[in-house]
Amino acid sequence: MGDDPGPRVVVFVCVENACRSLMAEALFNTDPPEGWRAISAGTRPARSANPRTASMLKEIGVQPPDHAPQLLSPETMATARIRVTMGCLDDASCPARLKRLDYRDWKLPDPAPLDDAGFRRVRDQLRAEVEGLRQEIRRADLRRAARSPSP
Repeated sequence: MGDDPGPRVVVFVCVENACRSLMAEALFNTDPPEGWRAISAGTRPARSANPRTASMLKEIGVQPPDHAPQLLSPETMATARIRVTMGCLDDASCPARLKRLDYRDWKLPDPAPLDDAGFRRVRDQLRAEVEGLRQEIRRADLRRAARSPSP
């Protein structure tokens, strides 16, 4: 979370951008820290979101993103302030640039093959991780504001 100017974006990345990263994007954007937003993308995006992604989010009052799974671009990786992977990237699917950039890996299981209870567990774990990230960003922004000279 450097002090560099530019967009204040968190990018959530997984292979297909069909479950975890879409849910993380939606969860983050329900109450983002001031000036921040989240996007999500995949290294090999699926044609469409997993059908349970929207229903599992709606169960907890969260609207899913209004975009289909999308390809992770080098520009997105380069300009994001925070990069979060879901524990699913391997050398074959991970863009080489990611290995050189600062990122976090939440190591979440793919909910697609799980039953509904398993899908909910992944969703709820994402919810907790996203809330922790929001709080971390807010604390860092407050510290940065306290260090900035007043006009």
